[in-house]
Amino acid sequence: MFALSSRILVAIAGLGSAAVLAGAFAFQHIGGLAPCALCLWQRWPHAAAVVIMALALLVPHRGLRVLGALAALTTAGIGGFHMGVEYGWWEGLATCGGSAITGISVDDLLNPAANVGTPARCDQVAWSLAGISMAGWNMILSLGLAGIWLLSARRT
Repeated sequence: MFALSSRILVAIAGLGSAAVLAGAFAFQHIGGLAPCALCLWQRWPHAAAVVIMALALLVPHRGLRVLGALAALTTAGIGGFHMGVEYGWWEGLATCGGSAITGISVDDLLNPAANVGTPARCDQVAWSLAGISMAGWNMILSLGLAGIWLLSARRT
């Protein structure tokens, strides 16, 4: 049976995180779906996983592969929490209410003609496929990526 090497598995896992990030940016910049606070939080561990992939390909150390799995599990956890907020299973964070004004200048806030947009809410599903929100898909895909990272850590 053909077994993938640890380096190939690291590349698959890291590029998988890069693809999830690319999808998130496409939904935002092409699809016009503004990310909420939890959406943004889910992106950071994927970015970390891409950096970890680059390091693990240069320095094939098992600890880096475990760190990649932890990054994937972190974003899966945030995605699971976000999905629970979207479906009303539990309360979101204070920053999830849609009333945050970070990134908006004082001049724009005082100018009634300025379009500052509506902050995205964490408790509303902006897009779903097969009844699963983007946060849910992030959780599912990230759990799979964590599995690939762990499989790579078991290989020499």
